[in-house]
Amino acid sequence: MINQQQLWDEKAAKQYDTPGEGMFSPEILGPTVEVLSRLAGNGPAVEFAIGTGRVAIPLWEAGVQVSGIELSHAMISRLREKVGEDHIPVVQGDMTEAAAGENFSLAYLVFNTIANLLTQDEQVRCFQNAALHLARGGRFVIELWVPQLRSLSPGHGGTVEVSEPGYLLVDTYDVLRQHVISHHVRFGPELSDGRDARIGRTPHRYIWPSELDLMARMAGFELESRWAGWDRSEFTAESRSHVSVYRLAER
Repeated sequence: MINQQQLWDEKAAKQYDTPGEGMFSPEILGPTVEVLSRLAGNGPAVEFAIGTGRVAIPLWEAGVQVSGIELSHAMISRLREKVGEDHIPVVQGDMTEAAAGENFSLAYLVFNTIANLLTQDEQVRCFQNAALHLARGGRFVIELWVPQLRSLSPGHGGTVEVSEPGYLLVDTYDVLRQHVISHHVRFGPELSDGRDARIGRTPHRYIWPSELDLMARMAGFELESRWAGWDRSEFTAESRSHVSVYRLAER
């Protein structure tokens, strides 16, 4: 199995940021920051797996006090090139157990990152750790994709999720362990004579929404809202992802 520490190394950190494009485009970041800012209210927020600050920095610029937890030293170093520890403090460690403080009004975990935890036990501990960070009544927000098992053809263990010039995304499934490996295939004339390709692989453990809700209840949360995206559109059986807001019990 691919080691998460090795996966998010210096090379990955350097390639992660795409200012103004992809995950960093205003049409994605704008609604994300607006929702998180509203949910944080006047209180502080903590981001689990803060990465290079894609969400944390614009949220801090919007006036929210933000802290973070991040496993990868390389990702933190990239974040530090953009903003200092005095503005966005970060604890290096595993989001299932690292402590960044208490009495936050908001904890959040975006862009499918809870699926980077490859066992159900780790995912449950992530919820429990979020509860330890939050004040009573605080919220834990998770952005997560919906498993596309209906796309699997009989006898086949994979799906083509993206096919565009120079890039293919192929997901292969181990349905017994709920594991997916995403194979990122990049090709084109810039790679040798155009016949070669570069492949990167990322492992995940997929979680059904109902399973996620049960993990939340085990940690003292209840589901408050679920949308198909940051635009707060309706979540339906056809939705390919969701943003789920869990509220920690008042007592």
